[in-house]
Amino acid sequence: MRILHTSDWHLGRSLYGRKRYDEFAAFLDWLYHTLETEKVDVLLVAGDVFDTSTPGNRAQELYYQFLCRVAGSSCCRHIVVTAGNHDSPAFLNAPKELLRVLNVYVIGASTENPEDEVLVLDKDAADESVIVCAVPYLRDKDIRNVTTGESVDDKSRKLREGVQNHYAQVVAIAETKRTELLEARTDPTTPTTSAKKSTPIIAMGHLFTAGGKTVDGDGVRELYVGSLAHIDKNGFSPAIDYLALGHLHVPQVVDGAEHMRYSGAPIAMGFGEARQEKSVVLVEFKQQTTQSASEINRNSAAAAPKPAITLLPVPTFQSLVSISGTLEDIIAGINQLKLEQSSAWLEIEYTGTELVGNLREQIEEALADSTMEIRRIKNRQVFNRVLHRIHDTETLDDLNEHEVFRRCLDTFKIAESDRPEMLESYNEIINSLAEDENP
Repeated sequence: MRILHTSDWHLGRSLYGRKRYDEFAAFLDWLYHTLETEKVDVLLVAGDVFDTSTPGNRAQELYYQFLCRVAGSSCCRHIVVTAGNHDSPAFLNAPKELLRVLNVYVIGASTENPEDEVLVLDKDAADESVIVCAVPYLRDKDIRNVTTGESVDDKSRKLREGVQNHYAQVVAIAETKRTELLEARTDPTTPTTSAKKSTPIIAMGHLFTAGGKTVDGDGVRELYVGSLAHIDKNGFSPAIDYLALGHLHVPQVVDGAEHMRYSGAPIAMGFGEARQEKSVVLVEFKQQTTQSASEINRNSAAAAPKPAITLLPVPTFQSLVSISGTLEDIIAGINQLKLEQSSAWLEIEYTGTELVGNLREQIEEALADSTMEIRRIKNRQVFNRVLHRIHDTETLDDLNEHEVFRRCLDTFKIAESDRPEMLESYNEIINSLAEDENP
């Protein structure tokens, strides 16, 4: 079985007001051809299909056209889509029964029955299959019971335990199904010690693991109150043969575990990601045999072979370039890009000491005979004169919403003993604004 793992498409996302539909269309076209070239059996999309809970018509069109194209003319037999924290569970789930006819399996939210998240996907041959634990983004209300008088540590502990317990439940169901598959394929006339093919268990997830790497400007949000509910690799069952994660945009493994991976976002979501090499993950489970069903029960971690993992680089469909320095540095950087016939979108940061009031006009003049576009200009001299400095070494432009709130606590001289509860309440407000709660 050949599985392709991707996530965090964020269809519909803009970059400082510039629509990016051409990039998304180019990526999905590349992905379709990659499925064909690599002869992929199963495509996994681990959350954040869309950038918002109410995607526009063009974003929806790209999504459904891609699914229909793959289902209608691709060698890929199955597509599994799980919701991320940016997605609306109700929106993703609405057409799930219709999409199921196309062998597209959509899991928008967890349900009361964890078996709903366990999928047995067959290849052409009846004795080749994979079991997918299609776990979507688990919202706070899905995994934690709220009680009065809880501390921040109590809530964080309950969140971690809730996530781990949920995975334990779905993986246990997957193990039972694996045993049933093996027993169903066993020829009663053959001794139980004879070799039989094993079935890999793949788990999906959209969460923040301990030690996960992010970059500035990637739009990745903390998912739970307190920012402490990060799951380490030991929080997942050893029966999982491959863990396909979404949420973090930097491609990475979980604490050195090669079979636990974030595929990362396939397109740079901001200038902070511009220099990353984007990729998708090809996971191949080659046919291998094991002993008997009873042996699998005794040692489930050894029930399937280790997968062969290959990173497939995603082309850059739109170049993003940051240029910083004095006005002379900026103009020189633009001229160099013009020599290269670049069509980049630019982020310009003026760091000179002199106040340049017509900075944008001079930059636009330098770009007049090129196809490059300015997406953002940061003029620190003007900014600092208008807003004044709020600290000796930093300005408001340097702070995110959490740091601003901490500065407010400092300004009003809030006691350290009172801060954890206030930070917790503030984070709940921020998360409630960011999280999709559509019925």
